[in-house]
Formats: sequence, C-alpha cells, structure tokens
Amino acid sequence: MLSHRNLLLSADSVRQYLAVTATDRLLAALPFSFDYGLNQLTCGFLAGACVSLIDYLTPRDVVRAVARDGITLLGVPPLWSQLAAAEWPDDARASLRAITNSGGRMPRAVLGRLRALLPDTRIFLMYGLTEAFRSTYLDPSLVDARPDSIGKAIPYAEVYVCRPDGSLTDPGEPGEIVHLGPLVAQGYWRDAERTAARFREPPAAAGPRAPGERAVWSGDKAVRDADGFLTFVGRDDEMIKTSGYRVSPTEVEEAAYASGLVADCVALGVPDPALGEAIVLVAAPVADMADAEAGLPAAMTRALPGFMLPRHIIWRESLPRNPNGKLDRPTIAAAARAEREA
Repeated sequence: MLSHRNLLLSADSVRQYLAVTATDRLLAALPFSFDYGLNQLTCGFLAGACVSLIDYLTPRDVVRAVARDGITLLGVPPLWSQLAAAEWPDDARASLRAITNSGGRMPRAVLGRLRALLPDTRIFLMYGLTEAFRSTYLDPSLVDARPDSIGKAIPYAEVYVCRPDGSLTDPGEPGEIVHLGPLVAQGYWRDAERTAARFREPPAAAGPRAPGERAVWSGDKAVRDADGFLTFVGRDDEMIKTSGYRVSPTEVEEAAYASGLVADCVALGVPDPALGEAIVLVAAPVADMADAEAGLPAAMTRALPGFMLPRHIIWRESLPRNPNGKLDRPTIAAAARAEREA
C-alpha cells in the first residue's frame, strides 16, 4: 500500500539523483504495475520530461525505440545481456545519456560489455525493495572502482546493514538491509500478518524515531565497507548450504555470466544426501546451445573453487519471467527440483 507522499517523494528522489529535466525523454518499457515502471511516469511528470511508451517483444525493439524517439534515459527489466549483444545504431548511442538497472543485479561481465558498447552513456547501478521503492544507487563515476557495489542511500532513504539485534554490522561483516524513511510503504493490503513480519520497529542504530514509525527489514544480506558503500550478498533464504559452506547464488551466477555464453541464469540448491544441497544452475545460452554446453563447465571451473561449482547445469532456450520482467525464480527453481527428483 502506497501513500501519495510515497509516490511523490520517490519520483522526486529519482529526479534528483538521475538529474532528470524537461529536456529528457524516458522510455517506459516497464509495466506500470511495477514500482519502477510507474516511477518512470511520475518522475517524468514531475520533471516535465517526455515519456515514450513501448510494448516491446524483443530487445531489438527497445534499441529501435531509443533511436526513433531520441531516448535519453532507459530503464528496463533484466534484459541487459541481450541488449549488450544487440546492434546499436549511432543515433541511439548519441541520444542515450543514462541507463538504470532494475529488477535484479547487473552481472559484472554484462556491465563491462555495455560500457564498451555505450562509452558515453552513464550506467546507474541500483538496489530496491518493493516495500520501499528504491534504496541505494552507485554514482556512475565510481563504477570502475566499485563494480560490485550497490552504492549508498538515495535521497529520502535511510539504509542500514544490521545484525538481528538491530546493531550496525562492522565493515565487511554481512548483515540485513534495513530501510527507513518516507519511502517506506504503508504495509501489505489486507494482510496484517505479513505486514507485521516485514514492517517492524526501527533498529537501535537508527536512533530516536517518531512514534509508530516502521522500518522495512528486507531479508536481503549485504556488507558495508569502511566508506559506507554497500555490496549485495543475497537473500538469506536463497543461500545454498553445500558441503558445510554457505554459497551465494549471485556468486555462481556471476561466474556463468562472465563466460559470455549465458544470457540468463539462476543458481539454486537441491537436496543431496552427501552435500546437504547440491548446486544446480539453470541457464539459457546467448547464442548456440552446443557451444554453451561445451564451454560453460570449463569456464566456471577456472572461475570458482570446487565447492561452488554446479553439480548439474540444466539448459533452456529461455527462462520464464514474471509480469514485472524479472526472472521468475520460484517457477525456475520448482521445475529444476522436480527434474532432478524425477
């Protein structure tokens, strides 16, 4: 549940850190049912910018729309690997001043390809919660120094990395991301139980708060460095427990993307009597399936220690997405586990 204040301040926050003005042209490629999709519309209205609508079928349609409409700001679901592999005409490169990732982390290998393809385009790496819109962003000038970072809090947000008791973690110590401030939603519609579980008392580290103020305890893990920059680790309930180790699916997926052979992938754990959980990677190839099948295991062996290597790789022509354009991890995981058990 969102208030008018939530919507207005989230629009103004994005307007500030993306420096949106009336001269900008935003491509609305995200559905308005998705928080960041609606924000493109409200932010455009607030800044007096042009918002161009598109109901695309392929990444090529997005590139054509950028060129046709002179788009300056682009935010899409996690299609960055396909966009990085597409051909970009000179007029599309010339107009596009910034792109923003949404709906998931941009793999480092894809980030590198996009930066080479669009050298004059600023790339904003972001992290957000449905319950609080966006939480952090990384200034594009810091991407070279901190390619894995999700940055610091956006305007109007307070973001902490906390232990379960509400105290701040030390630099380098994993903890839960906790978001406070006026961007925090009002709760879940007609669901008091889930609201109480996620929207809780602010952590002690936040200091005195207004009576009744609630924080979003995200369930996401991050580490904070000595300069206050955050790096996303993963969701605690998605961590893979294998051979006595706790493995972040993100690290496994990063290695797969770095091979250049994978367009989309999801790493997950499946029950294994010897390991506790075995790592399974479900992947879709960038191009030729046979080349990807042959090359990926060796590439991942070079990139990862043995305990982090997938025991099984399941190949698909494409991976399903939810209505917001994000990879549908629950559906992918359920199908993979059923296949392994069959």
